[in-house]
Amino acid sequence: MTEPALRESATLAALLRHHTVRSFTDAPVSDEVTTAMVVAAQSAASSSNLQLWSFVEVRDAGTRRALVDEVGTSTFVADAPVILLFIADWSRASAIAAAQGASDAAADYMESTLVAFVDAALAAQNAVVAAESLGLGTCYLGSVRNNPERAAELIGLPDRAMVAFGLAVGYPDPADTAGIKPRLAPSVVHSRERYSPITDADVAAYDTEIAAYHASQGRPTGWSRAVIRRVKDAAGLNGRDRMRAWLTGRGLPSN
Repeated sequence: MTEPALRESATLAALLRHHTVRSFTDAPVSDEVTTAMVVAAQSAASSSNLQLWSFVEVRDAGTRRALVDEVGTSTFVADAPVILLFIADWSRASAIAAAQGASDAAADYMESTLVAFVDAALAAQNAVVAAESLGLGTCYLGSVRNNPERAAELIGLPDRAMVAFGLAVGYPDPADTAGIKPRLAPSVVHSRERYSPITDADVAAYDTEIAAYHASQGRPTGWSRAVIRRVKDAAGLNGRDRMRAWLTGRGLPSN
């Protein structure tokens, strides 16, 4: 690709404009929009074309409120126009096997669990790009994994299916000033031929940059401090250290 083509790529420009949106207007999100998001999501790659994902569209105010009060998602979820719950979903494949009298034992393994979660993530990112191209904003919700059993109950998930994450969708509030969050320098995540570890200088440079961004948002914290808080012990998982038990309970033992 030539440099002019890079500069003129509308797709690349849209991707680089991405930022998380947590404050939405009251403008309704039409069924046509969510249908477009479904079709875009289905165009994502899928391992062996197994299509081991689904999403459940949640508009009901009571369910959105329960996601906050009973599952432990962020409070803005109750006010978001639409919540999409992306599912790591082996239930269809298992149903096909059962209908033909075949075993579905391979779904019990860690690789199978990983494939379903990866499929869901690839599909979701396509849906996000589609939504943003139509003027909407989004926010991923890993917090639905704070209580995946209750999340499954709220939307009636079958066995061998688990909520992987959520996605809040709506039209951005013009008063929201969050903007684009700085990332690590490309050279930190991009190695050539052999892996290049992060350096102290890389960390210091990014800490300075992200601290300035956070200060502009009224919460002056650095990046490395947040990383340490997250990795030092199980407390940083907010209860998700029980994930294997939850997976097993959903019929995904991940052996």
